[in-house]
Parts: sequence; C-alpha cells; structure tokens
Amino acid sequence: MSTLEPERGLGTGTLVEPVPQVSHGDGDHERYAHYVQKDKIMESALSGTPVVALCGKVWVPGRDPKKYPVCPMCKEIFEGIDQPKDGDKDK
Repeated sequence: MSTLEPERGLGTGTLVEPVPQVSHGDGDHERYAHYVQKDKIMESALSGTPVVALCGKVWVPGRDPKKYPVCPMCKEIFEGIDQPKDGDKDK
C-alpha cells in the first residue's frame, strides 16, 4: 500500500512505499519457530526475500526451526483455521 504525503507549500506530493520491518534482533519472536506457507519458505531460500509468519513476523529464515519451540500465537492462529476433515469435500 502506498500513501501520498504532500510536500509543504508546493501543492505536490511524494509517493512513499512502506518498507517491511525485517527482524534481525533477539526479541521474543526470535525465540520461536513460526508457521509460514511451505511454498514461501522455498521461495525465500532461493531469492532471499522475507517471509511473513501467521503471527505477522517478517524475516528471512536462516535458522533450524526444530531447535525452537513453536510460536504460541502462530499455533493458536493455525489451530483456528478450518482444516478439512476426512470425508469433507472441497467446496
């Protein structure tokens, strides 16, 4: 999404593209393994583009997720997604 911010006194504007906040710190999000779409993980591995977890964390994966507990927010969101059950037909 882009926003238009007018310059002062000129009556024109500047198009500002938002930049995703890529995490490189050691905050709480760094202590967890996060849920991301599998195809996005492969794409990130090939191109180096950031991925977005279910909880909203944006980062470029580089660590072994098996070494960390699952993010509680990602887990809660994932469990709330309607999963197809045996015998259910796709609509």
